[in-house]
Amino acid sequence: MGILNVTPDSFSDGGRFKGVDAALRHAEQMLVEGARIIDVGGESTRPGARSVSVNEELDRVLPVVEAIKAKLDVAVSVDTSQPEVAETAIALGIDLINDVRALAREGMAELVVTNDMPVCLMHMQGQPATMQAAPSYGSVVEDVCNFLDDRAKRLEQMGLASSRIILDPGFGFGKRLEDNLHLLAELRRIEQLGFPILVGLSRKSMLGQLTGRQVAERLAGSVAAATISVLHGASILRVHDVAETVDAIKIANAIIRME
Repeated sequence: MGILNVTPDSFSDGGRFKGVDAALRHAEQMLVEGARIIDVGGESTRPGARSVSVNEELDRVLPVVEAIKAKLDVAVSVDTSQPEVAETAIALGIDLINDVRALAREGMAELVVTNDMPVCLMHMQGQPATMQAAPSYGSVVEDVCNFLDDRAKRLEQMGLASSRIILDPGFGFGKRLEDNLHLLAELRRIEQLGFPILVGLSRKSMLGQLTGRQVAERLAGSVAAATISVLHGASILRVHDVAETVDAIKIANAIIRME
């Protein structure tokens, strides 16, 4: 899953792909490099990020989605928690809703079920503006598993097939370094819930904490984290650096096939 942020303030590439033409060129490049999903986001969810209005998010996301669907043969995901954005994007033919709030906002769960829409449910403690203030867990792995299992079961009870559900432990979303490391080390525990796992570790602050590298210097750490994620059961990797990650996945998968 290649990341396409059409925002001015995302932590890694804010402002780089705001226009439709620039966004489309980047999506095309990620497709050439091996991306199978392009994840379009119009609201930054980095720690401390400000919220944006529905209309602002619509203006950022929808022209890009429309252009990609018209010109590229690739699955498109929309990273949104807003029902209005999701509904309009679904009408444009997107393939996945990627919601960092796990369909918590009113109407989102019903919208997904009514449209039989594949969805990624992410765990987040708190909200982006405050989530890193003082995150705390009894057992981070069990807390995350219980939350995701509960959200997935609710969707199944509402009528969405289990095959339409993906889970994301939410690395960096209301979690300390040690919480993130526990989740990565025990990713198989989340896999036991019976759903594909999406992992987003690309360029994140935990990699900076471990390596001392700034955001633009975290390629090696990102690829290492992606490789570990695949070896621990991840099915989808949400990344900025597609070509390098694809190479790493090929090697990891060769090892997995030998097991």
